[in-house]
Amino acid sequence: MVKQIEEKLNNLELLLEGGLLVDSQLLRDKGYSTSLVSHYVSTGRIEQVTRGVYRRKLGQAEWQQEIGKLTWQQAVVSLQTVLLRDPLYVGGLSALELQGFAHFVQQGPSTVHLYGPKPPPSWIHKLPLEAKFKYHNDRTLFGNEPIHHGLTNQSWKDDRNKGFIKVDEDHHFRSPAGPRGWPLTLSTPERAVLELLDEIPEDESFHHVDKIFEGLSTLVPRRVDKLLKDCTSIKVKRLFLFFASKHQHAWAKQLKTQDYELGAGNRVIAKGGRLDKQFKITVPSDL
Repeated sequence: MVKQIEEKLNNLELLLEGGLLVDSQLLRDKGYSTSLVSHYVSTGRIEQVTRGVYRRKLGQAEWQQEIGKLTWQQAVVSLQTVLLRDPLYVGGLSALELQGFAHFVQQGPSTVHLYGPKPPPSWIHKLPLEAKFKYHNDRTLFGNEPIHHGLTNQSWKDDRNKGFIKVDEDHHFRSPAGPRGWPLTLSTPERAVLELLDEIPEDESFHHVDKIFEGLSTLVPRRVDKLLKDCTSIKVKRLFLFFASKHQHAWAKQLKTQDYELGAGNRVIAKGGRLDKQFKITVPSDL
């Protein structure tokens, strides 16, 4: 019996390498009874992070490597890999920040924007983290099912000196993250900026997006073209083409406006703003 308990613990510790998280649901599915989990906690082999959520008890060496301190990246990677729930990825402004396209001083706790067909489990909001999570239903913006393009993977530590290791000729990249090489899945800049545009004007400003667009000189036109064709939001497509036309990056010259469904009629986006006659949207007068 003792040997069986130790074997199950070894399997659990291997699963949780790198500070990843599991919840009670997964433990039950893998045959860990409530009493057995309580035994592991009481003996200091695993620790309870919040109610019903656990991680392996980490050693001093791992604390020195900063694995010991729980990060939002570890929480999200746990959902994307070990827990294998509904597809969930980091998108919008958060994805742009991670890839170096949105530098600004945070005021208060940072917000991590998560996208997917279903919200993450409620316990993610109870983790002892400074960051806060905001969920977005990605099906309101894109029509592809399941998600098949516009995503990328990145190291937890966001080491830009190493860059990405490309493994797919279209939109998928992978770089090592943590002891097991788990990646953090996030939107490519092309997809992330469309997700960001969807936040205008309620939760994002024209001028902030304009500043970000100024630095988007390296977008891949083939990816942009696919995403614009897949995007279901007339507002977002018109806004994207407006900013692309304004900043005149080289990639924008390869896009053909007539290839995209842009609807008809004027759209009021910036109340009291001027009407851009080309894309039929109202924008701030000083843009």
